[in-house]
Amino acid sequence: MTRTARLADDLTLIDTRYAGTPEAVGVFLLTGDRPALIETGSGSTVDTLLEGIRAAGLDPRDLKALAVTHIHLDHAGAVGVLAQRYPHLDVYVHPLGAPHLIDPSRLLQSAGRLYGDQMDRLFGEVIPVPREQVHILEDGAHVLLGSRRITAIDTPGHARHHHVFHDPLAGDVFTGDAAGVALPGSRFVRPPTPPPEIDIPAWDATIARLRALRPRRLLLTHFGAHTWADALLTQLQHRLHEAVTLVQTALEDGLDEDTIIERLRAVAAAETSNLAGPGSSDRFEVVMAMRLSTLGLIRYVKRLG
Repeated sequence: MTRTARLADDLTLIDTRYAGTPEAVGVFLLTGDRPALIETGSGSTVDTLLEGIRAAGLDPRDLKALAVTHIHLDHAGAVGVLAQRYPHLDVYVHPLGAPHLIDPSRLLQSAGRLYGDQMDRLFGEVIPVPREQVHILEDGAHVLLGSRRITAIDTPGHARHHHVFHDPLAGDVFTGDAAGVALPGSRFVRPPTPPPEIDIPAWDATIARLRALRPRRLLLTHFGAHTWADALLTQLQHRLHEAVTLVQTALEDGLDEDTIIERLRAVAAAETSNLAGPGSSDRFEVVMAMRLSTLGLIRYVKRLG
Protein backbone atom coordinates (compact mmCIF):
# COMPACT_ATOMS: atom_id res chain seq x y z
CA MET A 1 0.00 0.00 0.00
CA THR A 2 1.29 3.45 -0.91
CA ARG A 3 2.39 5.59 2.00
CA THR A 4 1.89 9.35 1.92
CA ALA A 5 2.70 12.02 4.48
CA ARG A 6 1.21 15.51 4.58
CA LEU A 7 4.07 17.98 5.08
CA ALA A 8 1.91 21.10 4.66
CA ASP A 9 -1.62 21.89 3.54
CA ASP A 10 -0.42 21.97 -0.07
CA LEU A 11 2.49 19.50 0.12
CA THR A 12 2.43 15.70 0.26
CA LEU A 13 5.38 13.31 0.32
CA ILE A 14 4.73 10.10 -1.63
CA ASP A 15 6.86 7.07 -0.79
CA THR A 16 7.45 5.23 -4.09
CA ARG A 17 8.79 2.13 -2.30
CA TYR A 18 11.75 1.97 -4.67
CA ALA A 19 13.09 -1.59 -4.98
CA GLY A 20 10.35 -2.61 -2.54
CA THR A 21 11.94 -0.54 0.22
CA PRO A 22 10.06 2.02 2.32
CA GLU A 23 11.53 5.50 2.79
CA ALA A 24 14.09 5.13 0.02
CA VAL A 25 12.79 7.43 -2.75
CA GLY A 26 10.19 10.12 -2.23
CA VAL A 27 8.24 12.30 -4.65
CA PHE A 28 6.78 15.63 -3.57
CA LEU A 29 3.28 16.61 -4.69
CA LEU A 30 2.37 20.30 -4.60
CA THR A 31 -1.33 21.13 -4.94
CA GLY A 32 -3.02 24.44 -5.61
CA ASP A 33 -3.22 26.63 -8.70
CA ARG A 34 -0.86 24.47 -10.74
CA PRO A 35 -0.60 20.94 -9.33
CA ALA A 36 2.94 19.65 -9.77
CA LEU A 37 5.51 17.06 -8.80
CA ILE A 38 9.07 17.57 -7.67
CA GLU A 39 10.87 14.36 -8.71
CA THR A 40 9.12 11.40 -10.32
CA GLY A 41 11.00 8.38 -9.02
CA SER A 42 11.88 5.55 -11.37
CA GLY A 43 9.85 4.01 -14.15
CA SER A 44 9.45 0.87 -12.07
CA THR A 45 7.39 2.75 -9.45
CA VAL A 46 5.02 4.77 -11.67
CA ASP A 47 1.94 2.86 -10.52
CA THR A 48 2.85 3.43 -6.86
CA LEU A 49 3.36 7.12 -7.58
CA LEU A 50 -0.03 7.45 -9.26
CA GLU A 51 -1.69 5.66 -6.34
CA GLY A 52 -0.04 8.15 -4.01
CA ILE A 53 -1.29 11.12 -6.02
CA ARG A 54 -4.83 9.75 -5.83
CA ALA A 55 -4.45 9.03 -2.11
CA ALA A 56 -3.56 12.70 -1.64
CA GLY A 57 -6.88 13.65 -3.24
CA LEU A 58 -5.73 14.60 -6.74
CA ASP A 59 -6.52 12.98 -10.06
CA PRO A 60 -3.14 12.51 -11.85
CA ARG A 61 -4.75 13.93 -15.00
CA ASP A 62 -4.96 17.26 -13.17
CA LEU A 63 -1.19 17.56 -12.84
CA LYS A 64 0.16 20.53 -14.79
CA ALA A 65 3.91 20.31 -14.27
CA LEU A 66 6.82 18.37 -12.89
CA ALA A 67 10.36 19.36 -12.02
CA VAL A 68 13.34 17.11 -11.37
CA THR A 69 16.40 18.00 -9.34
CA HIS A 70 18.61 16.02 -11.72
CA ILE A 71 18.31 13.24 -14.27
CA HIS A 72 19.58 10.19 -12.38
CA LEU A 73 17.05 7.44 -12.90
CA ASP A 74 15.93 7.08 -9.29
CA HIS A 75 14.90 10.75 -9.42
CA ALA A 76 13.75 11.24 -13.01
CA GLY A 77 13.39 7.82 -14.61
CA ALA A 78 9.59 8.08 -14.85
CA VAL A 79 9.51 11.49 -16.57
CA GLY A 80 9.10 10.03 -20.06
CA VAL A 81 6.30 7.68 -19.06
CA LEU A 82 4.41 10.50 -17.32
CA ALA A 83 4.98 12.93 -20.18
CA GLN A 84 3.67 10.38 -22.68
CA ARG A 85 0.63 9.59 -20.55
CA TYR A 86 -0.12 13.27 -19.81
CA PRO A 87 1.02 15.26 -22.87
CA HIS A 88 -0.06 18.57 -21.33
CA LEU A 89 2.61 18.27 -18.59
CA ASP A 90 5.39 20.88 -18.53
CA VAL A 91 8.71 19.28 -17.55
CA TYR A 92 11.36 21.47 -15.86
CA VAL A 93 15.01 20.46 -15.72
CA HIS A 94 18.59 21.76 -15.49
CA PRO A 95 20.04 22.85 -18.87
CA LEU A 96 22.66 20.09 -18.78
CA GLY A 97 20.00 17.48 -18.06
CA ALA A 98 17.49 18.47 -20.72
CA PRO A 99 19.18 16.74 -23.70
CA HIS A 100 19.22 13.46 -21.77
CA LEU A 101 15.50 13.58 -21.08
CA ILE A 102 14.82 14.19 -24.76
CA ASP A 103 17.20 11.39 -25.78
CA PRO A 104 18.02 9.11 -22.83
CA SER A 105 20.26 6.71 -24.78
CA ARG A 106 23.56 7.91 -23.29
CA LEU A 107 22.03 8.11 -19.83
CA LEU A 108 20.87 4.50 -20.14
CA GLN A 109 24.28 3.36 -21.38
CA SER A 110 25.98 5.02 -18.43
CA ALA A 111 23.51 3.59 -15.92
CA GLY A 112 23.77 0.17 -17.56
CA ARG A 113 27.50 0.06 -16.88
CA LEU A 114 26.82 0.61 -13.18
CA TYR A 115 23.67 -1.45 -12.64
CA GLY A 116 24.00 -4.20 -15.26
CA ASP A 117 21.19 -6.75 -15.23
CA GLN A 118 19.43 -4.88 -12.41
CA MET A 119 18.40 -2.03 -14.71
CA ASP A 120 14.89 -3.23 -15.51
CA ARG A 121 14.09 -4.26 -11.93
CA LEU A 122 15.24 -0.95 -10.49
CA PHE A 123 14.25 1.53 -13.15
CA GLY A 124 11.64 -0.05 -15.40
CA GLU A 125 10.75 1.69 -18.65
CA VAL A 126 12.73 4.83 -19.52
CA ILE A 127 11.47 6.61 -22.63
CA PRO A 128 12.18 9.98 -24.29
CA VAL A 129 10.36 13.11 -23.24
CA PRO A 130 8.91 15.05 -26.19
CA ARG A 131 11.08 18.10 -26.81
CA GLU A 132 8.10 20.45 -26.72
CA GLN A 133 7.31 19.45 -23.13
CA VAL A 134 10.83 20.14 -21.83
CA HIS A 135 11.54 23.53 -20.26
CA ILE A 136 15.03 24.52 -19.13
CA LEU A 137 15.49 26.29 -15.82
CA GLU A 138 18.63 28.38 -15.49
CA ASP A 139 20.19 29.21 -12.14
CA GLY A 140 17.88 31.61 -10.28
CA ALA A 141 14.87 31.01 -12.51
CA HIS A 142 11.41 30.99 -10.95
CA VAL A 143 8.62 28.53 -11.69
CA LEU A 144 5.10 28.14 -10.33
CA LEU A 145 4.64 24.67 -8.81
CA GLY A 146 1.37 24.16 -7.00
CA SER A 147 0.76 27.63 -5.59
CA ARG A 148 4.40 28.21 -4.71
CA ARG A 149 6.89 30.42 -6.52
CA ILE A 150 9.90 28.13 -6.54
CA THR A 151 13.48 29.17 -7.36
CA ALA A 152 15.85 26.77 -9.14
CA ILE A 153 19.38 26.92 -7.75
CA ASP A 154 22.34 25.38 -9.54
CA THR A 155 23.97 22.98 -7.08
CA PRO A 156 26.71 20.77 -8.59
CA GLY A 157 28.86 18.33 -6.65
CA HIS A 158 26.82 15.15 -6.82
CA ALA A 159 26.18 15.83 -10.51
CA ARG A 160 26.76 18.77 -12.85
CA HIS A 161 23.08 18.74 -13.87
CA HIS A 162 21.71 19.31 -10.38
CA HIS A 163 19.24 21.87 -9.04
CA VAL A 164 17.72 22.32 -5.65
CA PHE A 165 14.33 24.04 -5.53
CA HIS A 166 13.86 26.77 -2.94
CA ASP A 167 10.59 28.12 -1.60
CA PRO A 168 11.71 31.19 0.38
CA LEU A 169 8.27 31.92 1.82
CA ALA A 170 7.91 28.48 3.40
CA GLY A 171 11.61 28.05 4.11
CA ASP A 172 11.59 24.72 2.26
CA VAL A 173 14.43 23.46 0.07
CA PHE A 174 13.85 20.38 -2.09
CA THR A 175 17.39 19.05 -2.16
CA GLY A 176 17.57 16.05 -4.50
CA ASP A 177 20.95 14.53 -3.63
CA ALA A 178 22.73 17.78 -2.78
CA ALA A 179 22.06 17.34 0.96
CA GLY A 180 22.84 13.62 0.99
CA VAL A 181 20.81 10.65 2.26
CA ALA A 182 19.20 10.70 5.71
CA LEU A 183 16.44 8.53 7.09
CA PRO A 184 13.47 10.00 8.96
CA GLY A 185 13.94 10.07 12.71
CA SER A 186 17.73 9.84 12.66
CA ARG A 187 20.48 12.43 12.67
CA PHE A 188 22.84 10.56 10.41
CA VAL A 189 23.56 11.58 6.82
CA ARG A 190 25.57 9.78 4.18
CA PRO A 191 26.90 11.38 0.97
CA PRO A 192 25.86 9.68 -2.29
CA THR A 193 28.98 9.68 -4.48
CA PRO A 194 28.41 7.52 -7.59
CA PRO A 195 30.40 7.90 -10.82
CA PRO A 196 31.01 9.80 -12.97
CA GLU A 197 30.68 13.46 -11.88
CA ILE A 198 31.55 13.77 -8.19
CA ASP A 199 33.26 17.12 -7.58
CA ILE A 200 34.12 17.86 -3.96
CA PRO A 201 35.03 21.59 -4.28
CA ALA A 202 31.79 22.12 -6.20
CA TRP A 203 29.89 20.25 -3.49
CA ASP A 204 31.55 22.41 -0.82
CA ALA A 205 30.29 25.48 -2.67
CA THR A 206 26.82 23.93 -2.93
CA ILE A 207 26.74 23.26 0.82
CA ALA A 208 27.72 26.89 1.46
CA ARG A 209 24.96 28.02 -0.86
CA LEU A 210 22.40 25.81 0.87
CA ARG A 211 23.49 27.09 4.27
CA ALA A 212 23.11 30.69 3.08
CA LEU A 213 19.43 30.02 2.30
CA ARG A 214 18.84 29.48 6.03
CA PRO A 215 16.26 26.78 5.32
CA ARG A 216 13.57 25.86 7.81
CA ARG A 217 13.40 22.37 6.30
CA LEU A 218 15.50 20.33 3.93
CA LEU A 219 13.21 18.06 1.91
CA LEU A 220 15.31 15.09 0.85
CA THR A 221 14.36 12.77 -1.97
CA HIS A 222 16.17 10.15 0.17
CA PHE A 223 14.20 10.75 2.43
CA GLY A 224 11.69 13.17 3.84
CA ALA A 225 11.64 16.42 5.81
CA HIS A 226 14.56 17.33 8.08
CA THR A 227 14.63 20.41 10.31
CA TRP A 228 18.22 19.98 11.58
CA ALA A 229 19.49 21.71 8.44
CA ASP A 230 22.73 23.30 9.64
CA ALA A 231 23.90 20.21 11.52
CA LEU A 232 22.96 17.98 8.58
CA LEU A 233 25.01 20.06 6.16
CA THR A 234 27.97 20.17 8.54
CA GLN A 235 27.90 16.40 8.95
CA LEU A 236 27.53 15.84 5.21
CA GLN A 237 30.57 17.97 4.43
CA HIS A 238 32.64 16.20 7.09
CA ARG A 239 31.70 12.77 5.74
CA LEU A 240 32.47 13.78 2.17
CA HIS A 241 36.00 14.85 3.04
CA GLU A 242 36.51 11.89 5.38
CA ALA A 243 35.55 9.48 2.58
CA VAL A 244 37.92 11.15 0.10
CA THR A 245 40.78 10.88 2.61
CA LEU A 246 40.05 7.17 3.19
CA VAL A 247 40.14 6.49 -0.55
CA GLN A 248 43.30 8.56 -1.09
CA THR A 249 45.08 6.65 1.67
CA ALA A 250 43.92 3.29 0.33
CA LEU A 251 45.11 4.10 -3.19
CA GLU A 252 48.48 5.29 -1.86
CA ASP A 253 48.73 1.95 -0.02
CA GLY A 254 48.24 0.14 -3.34
CA LEU A 255 44.91 -1.43 -2.49
CA ASP A 256 42.69 -2.64 -5.33
CA GLU A 257 39.10 -1.54 -5.95
CA ASP A 258 37.46 -4.51 -4.27
CA THR A 259 39.53 -4.09 -1.11
CA ILE A 260 38.81 -0.36 -0.96
CA ILE A 261 35.09 -1.03 -1.39
CA GLU A 262 35.10 -3.51 1.48
CA ARG A 263 37.09 -1.14 3.68
CA LEU A 264 34.60 1.69 3.17
CA ARG A 265 31.68 -0.71 3.50
CA ALA A 266 32.93 -1.79 6.94
CA VAL A 267 33.37 1.82 8.09
CA ALA A 268 29.91 2.78 6.80
CA ALA A 269 28.21 -0.25 8.33
CA ALA A 270 29.63 0.50 11.78
CA GLU A 271 28.68 4.18 11.60
CA THR A 272 25.21 3.51 10.23
CA SER A 273 24.33 0.88 12.81
CA ASN A 274 25.51 3.07 15.68
CA LEU A 275 23.99 6.34 14.51
CA ALA A 276 20.95 5.47 12.37
CA GLY A 277 19.71 2.34 14.13
CA PRO A 278 19.46 -1.39 13.41
CA GLY A 279 18.43 -2.30 9.88
CA SER A 280 19.29 1.10 8.46
CA SER A 281 22.36 -0.18 6.59
CA ASP A 282 20.16 -2.21 4.25
CA ARG A 283 18.02 0.82 3.42
CA PHE A 284 21.05 3.00 2.76
CA GLU A 285 22.40 0.26 0.51
CA VAL A 286 19.21 0.36 -1.59
CA VAL A 287 19.42 4.14 -1.99
CA MET A 288 23.13 4.26 -2.76
CA ALA A 289 25.10 1.05 -2.80
CA MET A 290 28.47 1.38 -1.12
CA ARG A 291 30.12 -0.17 -4.16
CA LEU A 292 28.87 2.65 -6.39
CA SER A 293 29.70 5.38 -3.89
CA THR A 294 33.23 4.02 -3.53
CA LEU A 295 33.74 3.71 -7.29
CA GLY A 296 32.72 7.35 -7.66
CA LEU A 297 35.22 8.41 -5.03
CA ILE A 298 38.00 6.31 -6.59
CA ARG A 299 37.32 7.90 -9.97
CA TYR A 300 37.36 11.36 -8.40
CA VAL A 301 40.62 10.82 -6.50
CA LYS A 302 42.36 9.34 -9.55
CA ARG A 303 41.21 12.30 -11.63
CA LEU A 304 42.95 14.60 -9.15
CA GLY A 305 46.21 12.87 -10.06
